[in-house]
Amino acid sequence: MKLREEMMKMNLNTAVAALAISVATVTAPMAQAESQDPIKIAVNEWTGQHLSANIAAELLKKMGYSVEMVTAGGLPQFTALEQGELHFNPEVWDNSITDAYTNGLTSGAIVDMGQLGLEPREGWIYPDYMAEQCPGLPSYQALYDCAQAFANAESFPNGRLITYPADWGTRSKSVVEGTGLPFNPVPGGSEGAMVAELKSALASKEPILMMFWQPHWVFAEVDMNWVEWNPAQGECVEEDQQRDTACGFAQASVNKIVSKSLPENWPKAAKFIEQFTLTNAEQNAMILEVDQGGRPLEEVVQDWITANEAKWTSWIN
Repeated sequence: MKLREEMMKMNLNTAVAALAISVATVTAPMAQAESQDPIKIAVNEWTGQHLSANIAAELLKKMGYSVEMVTAGGLPQFTALEQGELHFNPEVWDNSITDAYTNGLTSGAIVDMGQLGLEPREGWIYPDYMAEQCPGLPSYQALYDCAQAFANAESFPNGRLITYPADWGTRSKSVVEGTGLPFNPVPGGSEGAMVAELKSALASKEPILMMFWQPHWVFAEVDMNWVEWNPAQGECVEEDQQRDTACGFAQASVNKIVSKSLPENWPKAAKFIEQFTLTNAEQNAMILEVDQGGRPLEEVVQDWITANEAKWTSWIN
């Protein structure tokens, strides 16, 4: 009996030791954060980027890092990253960049951590009913002859083109000027303002031509068409186009970028960032939940984290 009791005690001690090792393994990332200085993550103007930034932030927190979310304009953020005032942006569309971004990559002040995994498209979109008023669409050449079909009182006789918000760059304006299209580019105020104007136009079948992008929930809810351009001969440069050979817009890759201080100060975080990915399908579904379902972004982020634990566990360990 005594021998049996001793064996039971040994087994209990072994079990407790195993549990302690297991707990240590689970909590190890929390204990191994190289610094408690906050990793500052850029938050831009569109819902998809809010989602990618907040998912990355929550996973970094699971690794034991302090995280600070910083609202950052699409253009000024590159200077802040170059100067180390921001540390990380998980979703940078590389066809909306500035000299500060390019120079930062060249100097090493900004580090490219690879693609996020999205498969984007950008360009001008229009609804089916506008094709009836502008024969020849989807070719961009049709817009020369039916610009008035897209006009409003302020733009007439030119068509009205809703472009990206001003601090996202002037790519549509460059294409209009280079090709001589009779359209007035009008910057949208924000993603939300652009979507509201699109939905209003669709509801009353008003004319609309808008610069837009995917992934986005819009394409899961309404039928929209893309203006088509000539195939690019090499790189498509918005600032250098002519009427007969216009290629429209360079199609982006979506990259994760960091300041050089991040891999220096938080090397384990840098390894996580290299592995972090999202797909169009994942992001589209989450954007729809937030923008149309009215769910808090934080809840949608937590749903993704819960559903994808098998995926992200390997990233953070």
